[in-house]
Amino acid sequence: MTSNENSIHFEGLFDLSGKLAVVTGARRGIGRAIAELLAGAGADIVGVSAQLEDSGSEVQQSVESLGRSFEAIRADMSDEKQVHELASRLAQSSRPIDILVNNAGSIVRAAAVDHTDDMWTRTIAINLTAPFILTREIGRTMVERGAGKVIFTGSLLSFQGGILVPSYTASKHGVAGLVKAFANEWAPRGVNVNGIAPGYISTDNTEALRADPERSRSILDRIPAGRWGEALDIAGAALFLASSASDYVCGVILPVDGGWLAR
Repeated sequence: MTSNENSIHFEGLFDLSGKLAVVTGARRGIGRAIAELLAGAGADIVGVSAQLEDSGSEVQQSVESLGRSFEAIRADMSDEKQVHELASRLAQSSRPIDILVNNAGSIVRAAAVDHTDDMWTRTIAINLTAPFILTREIGRTMVERGAGKVIFTGSLLSFQGGILVPSYTASKHGVAGLVKAFANEWAPRGVNVNGIAPGYISTDNTEALRADPERSRSILDRIPAGRWGEALDIAGAALFLASSASDYVCGVILPVDGGWLAR
């Protein structure tokens, strides 16, 4: 057997040069880290967020410093009209979208008996309805081309019930279902649909938990890795799912949780 026979070719496996990625919730936290890491791998970025600056944002500066282009789009994912307008704009773009990262999300904490209809409706709209609409419309063009990567941000609460977050839990269980449903239809058409389930990550969403010494300690005691996760931990998984390294990965919800679910 020669050295070239049956060899594994690593060159370009994680190279996203020439690709265009849309990342929702790109202004900060996990979304920003994903946008920056995908740009570092060669992708141009369309960043979407409800409060994203038209120009000069920190994420834009980071992406452009890596030699990639950045387009900022402001859209409120709780407003279905704005979501449809965004989906139409992106689907009709002159440059095809290769990667869609449905990362934008919202969480509200309140006991079930105090969880209002407005809390429920807004959370479901942002976390479940908006990514469904975007995936349907952008994914349609991917299916037509026979290529594309769609990544949803789920949660540990895609698997568990949580405490004081019924709307968030329901939405993230729904995300897990969407990943599988889209993957079943689109894998035969060359489009990979997968999800990431972040564990306890040091972001704004977990600030209240980290500020509570007792709750924080109980969380850390269950995590085999012994630490809160960082946004870059999630971005690494996103790069894998956005790259050709994951071409045979379909319908997976990948936990990135320091071992939480294993405990």
